Order: sequence, then C-alpha cells, then structure tokens
Amino acid sequence: MTTVSGLPTAYEYLSTEAHTVSAFDGPPVTDGQLQQAYDLMKWGPTAMNITPLRILALRSAQARARLAPHMSDGNRSKTVAAPLTLVAATDTRFHAHLPVLAPHRAELAVALESAPERRESIAHKSGLIQVGYLIVALRAAGLHVGPMGGFDAAGVDTEFFSASGWRSLLVLNVGNAAAPEGVRPRAARLTFEDTYTEL
Repeated sequence: MTTVSGLPTAYEYLSTEAHTVSAFDGPPVTDGQLQQAYDLMKWGPTAMNITPLRILALRSAQARARLAPHMSDGNRSKTVAAPLTLVAATDTRFHAHLPVLAPHRAELAVALESAPERRESIAHKSGLIQVGYLIVALRAAGLHVGPMGGFDAAGVDTEFFSASGWRSLLVLNVGNAAAPEGVRPRAARLTFEDTYTEL
C-alpha cells in the first residue's frame, strides 16, 4: 500500500507523520524496543562498515541527574523528566573491530592505531550518520524521540566516558509522547528546489 507520494506508508510515517517530542508520558521504554531499534539501525551503511556508534542508556533518575549539569538551560528540565535518555557516542577505537566488520581492510587497523586524529574524524562522520539511522529506527519501534545538541560534550565525556574514550555526539530523550503538549506543530521545510542543484 502506498500514499499519493508513491512511497510506502511506513516511510511516510517515519518521515512526515512522526514529530520531535519534548514531553513524555505513558508506558516505559522496554529493552525489547531498544533491541528492535538497534537491530534496524545497525544495517545502515558507514565508512568501511566501521559502525562506530555507541549508546549509553540513562534510565534511572539518578543517572539522568548526572547528565543534567552538562545540558544547556533549555534542555536540562526535559532531560530530567524524560523516561529514558540515550547518549549517542562514537568509539574512536573502532579500528579494533575491522578484522570482523571489514576483513578486506583488516590491515588498516595497524595503520590507524598510530593515527588518532584520523580515527576521530572517521568515527565522528560515520557516528553522526548512525545517529540519523537510530532516530528513524526508534520511531519504527513505536517510540518518540527528542534529539538535542545543546550540551557540554567535554563534560559528558568526562562524566561517563573517561574509561572507554568514547566521544558524545547527541543526546536523545526517548519515550511515548505526552499529548498534546509533548508535540510541537510541524515547522516548514525547504523545498526540493531550494536545496538541489545539478551540473
């Protein structure tokens, strides 16, 4: 079944009907929903299949309270109130998994060991791509998402990732939308003509 746009209705829902959410209510997010979202997200392409995204789930109020001081003023209260917050991060030591994830490039792991800046650049780009997949996958699992970039990344990394060396990319509040106050009216988007050029 398709809509008038010619796209399957599932794609229509994930892109045009789902909204960013700032307030949540209803049942808690289950581990099964998170697993389902991950199992969808993991198939999206990344550079050399490095899949550097790492996810820290802050489910308890105490865990979110540790995050709160690092959030911007506009994001702090809604993060504290959210049923679940995910810190999406990137693993700059992704190269250790290359023999499994990209066996045809396994030798690159040795070269990357002594190139931390190159690793961080590669991981950052592919990690952000994977965050986009994750948002869509969480929607597909029946959840609503409130992505936020307003936070002190260095503070979050020190608070949570000093041992792992992960680098935070985005913070996402996840749950079921509180109606109607949790969903803002949809804002305008640029048209195809505004954004497309051809040579």
